[in-house]
Amino acid sequence: KSSTPLHCTAHSLNPRYYSKEWLNVVLGRVSPRKDVELSEERNKCLRRYFPDVEERRLVNQEFARFSGGLDAFGSFDSLEDRWVLDPKAWWLVHGSSAPILQNLALKLLGQPCSSSCCERNWSTYSFMHSMRSPLSMRRNKISPKRAEDLVFVHINLRLLSRNDADYKQGERQLWDIGGDAFDSFDNGAGVLEIASLSLDEPTMETMLFTDDGD
Repeated sequence: KSSTPLHCTAHSLNPRYYSKEWLNVVLGRVSPRKDVELSEERNKCLRRYFPDVEERRLVNQEFARFSGGLDAFGSFDSLEDRWVLDPKAWWLVHGSSAPILQNLALKLLGQPCSSSCCERNWSTYSFMHSMRSPLSMRRNKISPKRAEDLVFVHINLRLLSRNDADYKQGERQLWDIGGDAFDSFDNGAGVLEIASLSLDEPTMETMLFTDDGD
């Protein structure tokens, strides 16, 4: 799913994947500029994004300097920060010498690479609405503001659970990693029942909420 021309271009513009720290983690790992598939898909994307030949030539020159660590991109801070800084922050700090590529990198690296987080959020909203009764799922009294607050609490309880020792071993190991496999919670608590959670506030799992304060 992540081998589209746009994904490959974003991967190629991430300075972290050119750092020695990233390259040395796995034996034989190469930077994006040396990867044949990535290069082909990236060039395909650039041809579509920059149809003008002259502008595309300028972009290719900027990419050559960026990927090769040449000129301003070869300074000590620029090379060291490739691993340390967030990719967007790196482009903001060190990308001024390649304005066209900097603009493209900030657009691509600012986008989520997957919709799974949104889909999980939508599933949580569905779960909150189905907690009362399957028959009244679509017509309950939970207001949008109350639903938003419940989702906020639910997600943060999930994050807190990752601090438990059981999250790293045992039956509940990485219990929420497979959450994206559940299309909806229409048939009940689903993943929460399977997970057998043990959180700081376990009563939150089964409590029913309405707007009248009960």
